[in-house]
Amino acid sequence: MTARAEQRVRHRRRVTKRRAVIAGASALTLTGAAIVTTTLLSTAGAASSWPTATGSKAVSATIKVSGTLDGKYVKYYGSGALGSDSQDEDQGPIFELADGATLKNVIIGTPAADGVHCLGSCTLQNVWWLDVGEDAASFKGKSSSAVYTVYGGGAKNASDKVLQFNGAGKLVVSKFQVENFGKLVRSCGNCKTQYKRTIIINDVDVTAPGKSIVGINSNYGDTAALRKVRIHGDSSKKIKTCTRFKGNNTGAEPTEIGSGPDGTNCRFTSSDLSYE
Repeated sequence: MTARAEQRVRHRRRVTKRRAVIAGASALTLTGAAIVTTTLLSTAGAASSWPTATGSKAVSATIKVSGTLDGKYVKYYGSGALGSDSQDEDQGPIFELADGATLKNVIIGTPAADGVHCLGSCTLQNVWWLDVGEDAASFKGKSSSAVYTVYGGGAKNASDKVLQFNGAGKLVVSKFQVENFGKLVRSCGNCKTQYKRTIIINDVDVTAPGKSIVGINSNYGDTAALRKVRIHGDSSKKIKTCTRFKGNNTGAEPTEIGSGPDGTNCRFTSSDLSYE
């Protein structure tokens, strides 16, 4: 074989090897993309699984929280004076959060008493209620700049309200899930002191049976925005989305005056909801 012929053979070998490397890389890229896509499709929009308790703790007197309390998924439940799961309005909470406090990674079992009270701005992160007592959480700050954040977590078996908004400011609920409930969020309809309240519900899973996702007082200027709300097991659409009431400060039962998006108080469109 001549020197020129040997050179041509070596060149062909280099080209063949280079093509093989490129082909392999392309196949890897496509395979990786397929894996990522499959993973995203399998998890997108799905409700998270409920956590398993790492232990349990009976609570006979309200735990007061300032700063941050990380429960590390211990299950807390009421006993003694807090050992009720009734709808009595004068029950104490399992946890009481000071202004600016955070409660996270907590499971609240049964009896749940009146759940959690926030006295000002607060964050509830990955808090799970297995069986809601009176309310899961109540927000009571008096400042219009107060912000209450509920991120992650979920609640089951609430015969009436899950998140009770009595105070002033803004409540943001995201990555949350609720099953078998009365109302996910209710702006207090007959508190002695009333406020204009802002509610944002984003990226949540709602599972029937349930009565209403959010209830607001349009006469006090309340607003509720719904985004990426997935409703499960309600193909007949019995769960009301956003219910408008005429609230009062006399203690009388508020009057329902409408339901559904209106562009003013109930701010969402049909594309913000999906029935699954």
